[in-house]
Amino acid sequence: MTRVVSGALLIAFAVGVVWFASSVIFLIVAAALVGLGVNELVVLARASQLNVAFWPALVPALLVLGSVGAPGRPLEVALMAALIGLGLLTLAAWRGEPHALASAAAALFPALYLGLPVGALVAVRDLRGPRGLFLLMLTIIVSDSMQYYTGRLVGRRPLAPAVSPKKTIEGALGGFLFGTALFASVGAWWLPEMALPLRIGLGLAIVALGIAGDLFESMLKRSANVKDSSSLIPGHGGILDRIDALLFAAPVYYIVLRYV
Repeated sequence: MTRVVSGALLIAFAVGVVWFASSVIFLIVAAALVGLGVNELVVLARASQLNVAFWPALVPALLVLGSVGAPGRPLEVALMAALIGLGLLTLAAWRGEPHALASAAAALFPALYLGLPVGALVAVRDLRGPRGLFLLMLTIIVSDSMQYYTGRLVGRRPLAPAVSPKKTIEGALGGFLFGTALFASVGAWWLPEMALPLRIGLGLAIVALGIAGDLFESMLKRSANVKDSSSLIPGHGGILDRIDALLFAAPVYYIVLRYV
């Protein structure tokens, strides 16, 4: 019951923010999402014996978010500042431990893993409005749900047993079928200028990247020997557990909408 209630509240909040929030409020919510995600990544890094501090990892992630999500702010400046700043901080904090490279990389990682894709979500909303963003989210939700139910009904062959033993090839195929069908059909109304072959191809890519993003986050947790990224959302785990699929799908979706 707790899982159902918290899930319903989470969906209601997400729908409300995507459809009704102003651009400024949406950017603030995106920044809060990045902050919560960075905190979970720091916990995972420390569980992996890496020395990563929260604030030095958060600031570059927010700079990258602002550069991608708000027009007129050059991304290369944010990335250069992040590289130099985190490099200097890692140098100052190093006391001879054998994981200097891994710690420096883990400190910079949130800027790429969270700042870029969450910034892409903000940019998609600015570019194509709430409908364009919600279409992406709805595709991921339908794909995830049908992967679960198809896998339970007919799943036999494991998809990635070393990373996520419960995921099956049959479940993934169900996600591809229903997720792509949803994107191609609803996209006819919400992205009417996009031709059907491109909608089908993009739908397939979104589902594939969503599965990859889910498995990638599972790999991070399994490597750190934890079940969930946090216990922030009762019955659902942490922020990363909820947005992992979007983190890989959003950048490609944004690139296609912006440049194709």
